[in-house]
Amino acid sequence: MLAEEVFEKVGHAQWVFVMPKMLRPYFLHHRELLGGLALAAWETVLELMCAAVGDRGMRPGMVAVVQTAGDLGNWHPHVHALVSRGGWTRGGEWIPIAFVDEHSAELLFRHKVIRLVQKAGWMSQERTELLLSWRHTGFSVHNRVRVEPEDQPAVERLARYIMRPPISLERMSWDGAGEVCYRRKRGHESSGLNEREVEEFDPRDFLARVIMHIPEPREHLVRYYGWYSNVSRGKRRKMAAENEDAETVGSGPAS
Repeated sequence: MLAEEVFEKVGHAQWVFVMPKMLRPYFLHHRELLGGLALAAWETVLELMCAAVGDRGMRPGMVAVVQTAGDLGNWHPHVHALVSRGGWTRGGEWIPIAFVDEHSAELLFRHKVIRLVQKAGWMSQERTELLLSWRHTGFSVHNRVRVEPEDQPAVERLARYIMRPPISLERMSWDGAGEVCYRRKRGHESSGLNEREVEEFDPRDFLARVIMHIPEPREHLVRYYGWYSNVSRGKRRKMAAENEDAETVGSGPAS
């Protein structure tokens, strides 16, 4: 449905925005920050793409999903997004953008997330300085997964992937008694800490992990920005309807 109703037939890339473990508890105990996390991802994409073409009025299209689960259902807030590989001018002209530097995106995203938590009043200046002093930021931005304009089924597959639920029933097994077994994702790379392919959990502990990812009432985890925003798409539909009406009137029988 997204491929048909939202995404234009242009190239797209999957963007993934990750923050360091030190910051993740703030987003667990203050869920209102999750919306700001998605906005920080959008502003990062927008600013870098506008700078790339030298047009501050240009707008890419972006569908962002705030994911809160890690590989084993642990709390791990991050953003997955599908972003057009370019944008549209105010006049509706498409401008392709071949490359956006991941490191620049990482630094800009870090700045925005730290400012988000600071403005909410949850992070001290001391902790901010500690984060900024790290040689490796702990943040990461990846945008290397790309699909071509003619491959709309791939766009739909990526859309389903970024909207996946936090817990996979296919990776879970429980016989009704004893421990819950949960298998890591296929292709998981071990961190060298003797990680096992399958982890066992007390059923109550595993249930607590599941409950942790239930969003607050009226909390939107899927957000549409730029050319793909609800307002922008609504304006285009209205203009298309008006043009169709004008053509119908113009082609009517002469009196």
